[in-house]
Amino acid sequence: MYEKYLDINPEVKKALDEGRPVVALESTIISHGMPYPQNVETARRVEEIVRENGAIPATIAIINGRLKAGLTDEELEYFGKEKGIVKASRRDIPFIVSKKLDGATTVASTMIIANLAGIKVFVTGGIGGVHRGASESFDISADLQELSKTDVAVVCAGVKSILDIGLTLEYLETNGVPVVGYKTKEMPAFYSRRSGFSVDYKAENPKEIAEALKTKWGMDLKGGMIIANPIKEEDAMNHEEITNAINDALFEAGKLGIKGKNITPYLLGKVKDLTEGKSLESNIKLVYNNAMVGAKIAVEYRKL
Repeated sequence: MYEKYLDINPEVKKALDEGRPVVALESTIISHGMPYPQNVETARRVEEIVRENGAIPATIAIINGRLKAGLTDEELEYFGKEKGIVKASRRDIPFIVSKKLDGATTVASTMIIANLAGIKVFVTGGIGGVHRGASESFDISADLQELSKTDVAVVCAGVKSILDIGLTLEYLETNGVPVVGYKTKEMPAFYSRRSGFSVDYKAENPKEIAEALKTKWGMDLKGGMIIANPIKEEDAMNHEEITNAINDALFEAGKLGIKGKNITPYLLGKVKDLTEGKSLESNIKLVYNNAMVGAKIAVEYRKL
């Protein structure tokens, strides 16, 4: 039934039909993460890294109302230049599709489209989570609900450090989502390797993660899994510097009354300005690192 809404790139379709590893990639980082042409160059490099590590990349997006699992080079270019692309989470998909709009997929919507296409591993920067002050605002990312019900593994550099990491982990635990540290026992905090919070399990290699995924879904335990992969030491930001920048950005957002789906892009942009672009550099490097690890997990998963 859903096939009439979905276009799977021919290369991606061939790989899936042949049982070869495929890695899903989100498109929000292209349209809402950085300026042109840096956004397209970054997206192409992420796809290259996936290929270099043995898998086929499938950048996920919505173009002219069509769900896309895998973009052509021309579509990547279009997405990088086009203005007014809607940031699309689960709730937005029906309207973007029915109105034939363009949508940049968040973690939640990328998981949905990847799952429809039959892609089991997805690489992103950081997941959404419980926002600071959520006890009053109830501002909790739809990513967390999606992780509890959609069978896609998400490789990330932990939770965006603009969020409440402790409450995010509590929410994930309540919803039965395993949080696995890749070669770490500590939940990474996006720009930095440390947060002070523990993960549920530590995995030493991609095969170990692939086996856990196969077992989880083999027992029909619904939902995804978070593979928290810390940013490399040489690419990480100074913990005090990034913490101060985030706190200043949160203060400014509060004064301006910015909330909801606008808060994350505002905070990331403000932190970039406050750190003179260093946070964006770290963001790009951590996505590259995640692409490498995600491709290796996809390869091991397909072997099983």
